[in-house]
Amino acid sequence: MSNPLVSVIIPTYKRVNYLKLTLDSIINQTFQDFEIIVIDDGSPSDENLILCNNYKKVYYIKIENSGGPAKPRNIGIKEAKGKYIAFVDDDDLWLPSKLEKQIAILEQNLDFGLVHSCCEIIDEKGVAKNEIIGRPGTPDVKHGNVSLRMMGNWTIMSSTPLVRKEVIEKVGFFNEKMLPAGEDVEYWTRTSFCTKFYYIDKPLVQYRVHNNNISNQKTKYLQLPLYLKSVLENQLELKIIDKKQFQLLLNNLCKMQIRTFKNGFFKTLKNLFLIDSKWIIKPNNIKMMIFLFIKK
Repeated sequence: MSNPLVSVIIPTYKRVNYLKLTLDSIINQTFQDFEIIVIDDGSPSDENLILCNNYKKVYYIKIENSGGPAKPRNIGIKEAKGKYIAFVDDDDLWLPSKLEKQIAILEQNLDFGLVHSCCEIIDEKGVAKNEIIGRPGTPDVKHGNVSLRMMGNWTIMSSTPLVRKEVIEKVGFFNEKMLPAGEDVEYWTRTSFCTKFYYIDKPLVQYRVHNNNISNQKTKYLQLPLYLKSVLENQLELKIIDKKQFQLLLNNLCKMQIRTFKNGFFKTLKNLFLIDSKWIIKPNNIKMMIFLFIKK
């Protein structure tokens, strides 16, 4: 029996009702050559197991609770048999032609290693809010060689990308040492230095907004710029970027850190000096800090 073309990886924890909707949205894709790997991050009941047993294409794995999606995603990567890998959060939904459109793009554009899109926002009950998230001012911002435009400015919506497995093997695993917030940003930032991104300026995913979204836990993102600095230093060491590009992106990280000050002023200030000891003598950084302080 041949391997599936696509491996779909879903980390989950105590969201059986949302997970069912997510699974149904994948099962109902117009493209059907895929496997689904559900990694349960130690949910206290067997509800997820019972649910997943109802789907022939689902392979269910349960692990001890790790506290975040990084380890479950990494286990999914290790188990994946597909030529392409897709990631889905357990509360998001795929629109029916998502895989079909993305497979066609990667099959026809061999120099691109990843295809992604923006998302339509839905509420807790699945009602569309007529809002789009993840759409840039112009599509070219998120398309092509994006590494010098991406770091400190934007990230991929995590339920949208389809990635060649060979790219995943080059990038490596999600960082399990990070808090469960921003580990996807760090991962896709690393990926941007390994391949070109193909951006589709149409929502292929419905992104669910509710009180338990990790993205609502703002204080956990305070350390993210420091992790991104480590990524940046690695690219400089590998000579993928030069010193001028390093300084440009380093200042992007300073601006990213400044935007976190409402969530912890003194922590933000400390991290700014850890990112760049000279951040304070750069006029635009101080102007940005003052503007955000007044706006507060």
